[in-house]
Amino acid sequence: MDKLIAMQVFMQIIESGSLTKAANELNTSLPTVVRTLAALEEHLQIRLINRTTRKIAITEEGKRYLQRCRKIQYEIEQSELEISANQKAPSGKLKISASVMYGSAYIAPLITKFLQEHKQVTIELELSDQNINLIEEGVDVAIRIGPLNDSNMIARKVGSVRKIICATPALLNSLAPIIKPKNISDVPCILFTGLSNGSNWNFYENDKVISIPVKGPLICNNITSALSVVKESLGLGQFLSYQIEQELKNGELCTVLEAFESPPLDVNVVYSHAKLMSTRIRYFVDWVTHELRHKMNN
Repeated sequence: MDKLIAMQVFMQIIESGSLTKAANELNTSLPTVVRTLAALEEHLQIRLINRTTRKIAITEEGKRYLQRCRKIQYEIEQSELEISANQKAPSGKLKISASVMYGSAYIAPLITKFLQEHKQVTIELELSDQNINLIEEGVDVAIRIGPLNDSNMIARKVGSVRKIICATPALLNSLAPIIKPKNISDVPCILFTGLSNGSNWNFYENDKVISIPVKGPLICNNITSALSVVKESLGLGQFLSYQIEQELKNGELCTVLEAFESPPLDVNVVYSHAKLMSTRIRYFVDWVTHELRHKMNN
């Protein structure tokens, strides 16, 4: 058994959420994935994943092993990037695009780090929630959340984000228990148009989409404004997980109807065909993919 390959298979299974999807992502067969996982568990003498015919669930031992695997993968990739950078230092201008909030929270700090390490590179960072055409706008690399509609671009998945319904504890304490999606039809909701399907919020139960009409005191196209109103206990809100990460951690907001959430949205580093890539674009794509995978999975 090749331990590094086995680790990669294990990480991909967790990332994909199923053995079949992992096999597709790794461009290998399902039996190969099953055998590799079994050999790894036999070697470690622990069960990493509990699996049924319908789903998989990582064990506590698996969670600890996953953290170690990701750390090892990060160190290997970091070493490879450092060696590559020493061969030919990247130089010139890059144009990078990302959504406003994600770009501010994740991409801007990484670009600062990149520029500190690569003095010959200049970067134009464009933060916009508009789905622009990368080629027409001269964008070298973009970070996109959700489905990609340009088949001419190459995408590298770096993680995923959840679409979450949330509210303040004070508001939830004033309402009847919200147990089923239909319970929110008479509850005040703040509609952020960047995520809402018109005036409906979609939920999922056994692969069935449940569309619930919602209403409330505010319809807004700005995430910061919508979030501030939700934090004032004026209604439930629907946001992406990274947009309310701190509020969930400090207890300012609580999640609602987690069991009915839509499937996670992929976060991808997107760029044009590899044959057209300059050295600086190729290096930045490798570097930012590596950094975002580490940041979003830890």
